[in-house]
Formats: sequence, C-alpha cells, structure tokens
Amino acid sequence: MKLEEALQIRPGEVISLVGGGGKTSIMFALAEELALAGGCVVTTTTTKIFEPLLTESPLVIVEKDETELLSRFLRSVSYCCHVTLASERLASGKLAGIRPGLVEKLIGIKTVSHVIVEADGAARRPLKAPNDAEPVIPDRTSLVVAVVGVDAVGSSLNEKEVFRAGIAARLLGLPLGAALSNTAIATLVTHRQGITKGSPENARIVPFINKVDRDGGLSQGRELAREILAVGHPGIRHVLLGQVCLAEPVVEIISEGG
Repeated sequence: MKLEEALQIRPGEVISLVGGGGKTSIMFALAEELALAGGCVVTTTTTKIFEPLLTESPLVIVEKDETELLSRFLRSVSYCCHVTLASERLASGKLAGIRPGLVEKLIGIKTVSHVIVEADGAARRPLKAPNDAEPVIPDRTSLVVAVVGVDAVGSSLNEKEVFRAGIAARLLGLPLGAALSNTAIATLVTHRQGITKGSPENARIVPFINKVDRDGGLSQGRELAREILAVGHPGIRHVLLGQVCLAEPVVEIISEGG
C-alpha cells in the first residue's frame, strides 16, 4: 500500500516525521506520491538532513535569507511540483533546516498542497529518545509519523541501538544495557517526553514500524503495534507496518480493536 493512502493524507496538511531511522526515505517517498497525484509539495527539515539526490527531490533551494528563500521558491512552483528547502549547506554534508515558523507561511501559499518536515534526527538508529530541544514540530502540524525500527525489539538499551540511550533509560526507568521489550518501546513512543513529545494537541499520530521484511519482522511488528495501541494514547488510532524501501512501503495496518 502507498503511504498517501495508508496515512489518509488530507489536502493542506503539514506532516512531521519523528523517531528512528527511515524518516528521510519516508519523506521523499511520500512527496513523490503526492506530487504524482497533482500536488505541489515542500520537503524540509527543522533540524538537519543529508542533501537529497536528484531521484529523491528534483529541486533543492538553499538560502539563509527567508525572504529570498520564499521568493526563489515561489518562482520555482510554476515548473516544479516538489521542492526541498533548506537554510544552508553545512561542512558535514548535511543541510540545515528552516524555522518552524516558516512552515506556517509555506502551507499558507495557495499553490502548496503539503509540507513534509523531518523534525528530528536519529543517527540511523532504529529507536531514539529526544533531548530537551527535540523534536522541533511546527505548530501547524496535523499529522505526526513516529518511526520505529522493528529491529529495536529485544535489542539492548545502549547507544549503538538507541540514539540518546541515557535519556531513554531515564524515561523508561531501566538500566543501560537492559533488553528492550515491546512494552518499553511502546512507552517510548507514547510517553509525554518520548518520541512524539511536543505534538500539537489535535494532530493525528501514526507510528510506522519499519523493517518488517526482516526474518520474523512482521509478527514482531504486529505484537509491537498492539502494545502501542493498548496504551490508549488519544492521538493514536492506527499503526503502520512496513519497509520504507519498498515501492509500496506499507505492508499492513493495525487498528484499534483490530
């Protein structure tokens, strides 16, 4: 299943991606789907991302001055239906993001159908806990996609497997090195100081359990999805299981009461 269908994307949405590795791939895959459907899509970050390949984003505009950035973007929409915006190129090879407030201006532009924001980083780990400054979710966000790698299940709570493992340990009340159960991961997804911290009150939150193509991954993903739903978080009604690298990334949807 395509992401647009599984996430029930609506016109005019700001979609923020948080959590573990795979966010950037989801962002560009979803942008491609929406652009092919006739939308005008902006992809960006409020933190940092690697500069996309031409196959991921047909146009990248990098400009520190917000007025000039908006001006260049407005000139581009007449010929390009997917544009990535950033404020500067960093020595690390990454792009620095834009202010959350600029997202409000972007989604207010009549020709823009959707804005997709990578709102934190995870250093490619399957699981993360946010620090005090993360995630940076714009106020206009109506959909938060929380990414978790199924390979986190049963792994050790250490920095190799969990980005900001020390923070995760404090949130979960577990010692470093402890095995990560479905319950622990579900807690990290739904905790007020966890992965979805700072989500707007009325935003839909959809966890995406990634890498279920691994041996035994689908059954593990189903168990984790049910554990997340059992918490009863008011913003979470569905959990997606999938593999972001597939042409149709969503393999299954687990819903409340399902």
